[in-house]
Amino acid sequence: MLIATDEAGRVSKRPSKPAIGRMLANLQRGNAHLVLERAEEGLEGSWYVQVLLRDDNTYQLEFRDGVAAEHYQTRTISQEKALTAMLGWAAGKAGWKDGFMWNNIGSQFRADEAQGQD
Repeated sequence: MLIATDEAGRVSKRPSKPAIGRMLANLQRGNAHLVLERAEEGLEGSWYVQVLLRDDNTYQLEFRDGVAAEHYQTRTISQEKALTAMLGWAAGKAGWKDGFMWNNIGSQFRADEAQGQD
């Protein structure tokens, strides 16, 4: 099941494309973060794509494919490109990541996970 959550705490289970578009369009200070997460029985790890509207009005996109080592980040000035990527990820479309230069930032999270296991 797909779950959309924004920084203001609004949650939408099985959100439609228009609902995701509205949530993204409504990002602003105090509600600058949107997460789409896959929550399926038998799916281990964290599977999500998220966007942060930064103070400079750029969109910071991140996604995680199950484990910390597979956590990537990019930025765009285009709300439309951010929405296209999020909808592509939600639909499981091949090539949804195309058009961006993704940086693996997994090392930032592996240290956090290791500390949590102590």
